[in-house]
Amino acid sequence: MTFSEDQLKQVDEMITHYPEGKQKSALIPLLHFIQKANGGWLSSDAMDYAAQLLNITPIEVYEVATFYSMYNLQPVGKTVFEVCQTGPCMLRGSDDIVAYIFEQLGIRPGQTTADGLFTLKTVECLGACGYAPMMQLGPDYREHLTKEKIDQLISEGRSKAN
Repeated sequence: MTFSEDQLKQVDEMITHYPEGKQKSALIPLLHFIQKANGGWLSSDAMDYAAQLLNITPIEVYEVATFYSMYNLQPVGKTVFEVCQTGPCMLRGSDDIVAYIFEQLGIRPGQTTADGLFTLKTVECLGACGYAPMMQLGPDYREHLTKEKIDQLISEGRSKAN
């Protein structure tokens, strides 16, 4: 993986937000930037490139990328359902939502549909317990999930793909 001159300028600008000698602090925004540029996921090559750009070891990148659920370590669909699986959401039916997505799309957490449109992930607390069950869908939260809302999200995902 290599960036264009314009992308490298953006990376350099990103690094300037942190003190001299502390370029590792730019790792989280850099991983977001690389993930977006790499089709929504972080390959080993992409993570190695991040290490090279920040002059840190690859393991330092892997530690961060594997810790946070916001980073995808395998290719994902165009629509990624990130369903909260912690206590409050589970008490309000997030397991039923995951099961319903399986019924509708035939995918379990960590899987992507054969057509590449949808990926299902279960994630830790997203900080919206009062709106359970909920999921993150791109930058947006979808709250008080029901089967009907899932049907609508699937329909929206299919229409965006066309």
